[in-house]
Amino acid sequence: MTYVSLILIGFAIGLFVLSTGGGGAALYIGVLTTFFHLSAPVAAATSLFTAFPSLCVGAYGHYRTGNIRFKIGNKMLISAIPAAIVGALVSPYIPMKIYTWIVAIILTVLGIQILYSRFFSNKKADAKTAHANLKTALFGILAGLMVGIAGLSGGGPVIAGLLVMNLDMIRAAATSSYILVGTTGVGLLFHLSTGNIDWKIGVCLMIGAIVGGLVAPKMLAKMDPVKFNNYVKPFIGILLVVMGLHMVI
Repeated sequence: MTYVSLILIGFAIGLFVLSTGGGGAALYIGVLTTFFHLSAPVAAATSLFTAFPSLCVGAYGHYRTGNIRFKIGNKMLISAIPAAIVGALVSPYIPMKIYTWIVAIILTVLGIQILYSRFFSNKKADAKTAHANLKTALFGILAGLMVGIAGLSGGGPVIAGLLVMNLDMIRAAATSSYILVGTTGVGLLFHLSTGNIDWKIGVCLMIGAIVGGLVAPKMLAKMDPVKFNNYVKPFIGILLVVMGLHMVI
């Protein structure tokens, strides 16, 4: 593929994931392994290198719009960053088949939780439960482990956790981008030491992703939070279920 094509792919992924609260590492890994036939370690390192700058840009844009909920975000970061470090240290010892099944089950359960909270949950009752802090910590730990073990940004459990905590989709996406700056940054530091980054492909994708990161917060700021939440929240839930099932079918 040409460099222009790489930039366009980076833009599309950056715009999509930052509009929905993801980090994009999983999508980048899929593109890099499927279309560019990079090995898993190289794809993981390159994806984090590509995603990190756009996440910083996107998080700053969300900060300017006032949509980041720092209280919840910081609680999740406190548990996510140590988990990312632990995951990076133990990842060489976890069989890939076991890890694949664990992630598949987690994604499927998270997707079902999001769909349930969208259609059946009593939001006023759920928002202030005594288990809120525990939920936040658990989702943070899960995100951190995904970063450390597989080079993913951990966006799936982060956005799922924020939605389960009853943030609307726009504020969940904004807060998620803030959290993922921390988790992805930690993961990138560990993967940089391996020397596995494909710099040419990574830089082109990164340029497009940064532009997408600049556009996403401005686009979200012009949307109706209720309508956006009603349409996108079920989509994220279904997407997580499909991704989870696809991993093991």
